Amino acid sequence: MAARHVFTGRRHGDLRSTAEPGALTRARLDVPGVPAAEWTWVDQVHGATVVVASTPGERAGARADAVVTTEPAVPIAVQTADCAPLLIEAHGGVAVVHAGWRGLLAGVVGSTFAVLRDLGLTPERAVLGPTIRPRCYEFAGSDLEPLVERFGPEARSTTGWGTTALDLPAAVRAAVSEHGLALDDVGTCTACSPDHWSHRARGDRERQALVAWLDG
Repeated sequence: MAARHVFTGRRHGDLRSTAEPGALTRARLDVPGVPAAEWTWVDQVHGATVVVASTPGERAGARADAVVTTEPAVPIAVQTADCAPLLIEAHGGVAVVHAGWRGLLAGVVGSTFAVLRDLGLTPERAVLGPTIRPRCYEFAGSDLEPLVERFGPEARSTTGWGTTALDLPAAVRAAVSEHGLALDDVGTCTACSPDHWSHRARGDRERQALVAWLDG
């Protein structure tokens, strides 16, 4: 089974789980290529819990920050505005991860790799979607130091206006590399892009999504 995915943007509408239900259902159905089935989304809490969905909508609303499926035509999704949406593909399985800085420190990436391997799967590819980039991500030193200690000096950067920043993609890359994979990165900054929502830059309440599924 081949893994498929879509990183959505503004043109796909507001895909936050708390959006008006009718509008949310229509927006999900309008995302191109996604199976016309209920999505498994999660109540994201910046932790390291991973859930497994075997049927459409299974575990929807669970308090977690990553979802795995090994079954065809089961859409799984995370929602982001600036946090990192991470796709992990394996032969016979796929995972989506909501990786903010707190979740990275909690170990959400490692937890997701562990679940995939517990299911007998070998991760083969990791892709980072649109997320805030260091030039736009001013970050307090007291919160930054644990990230630098955990993920290396590359996690420390500088904003476009010269203040201390977190390089969130670098932290994700370091977390992924611990499991033997390189990271493909689409390179888009949510704070800079007019095509994406950003809570940090514009106070947007709306969310884009990473949705993934397996073809039969």
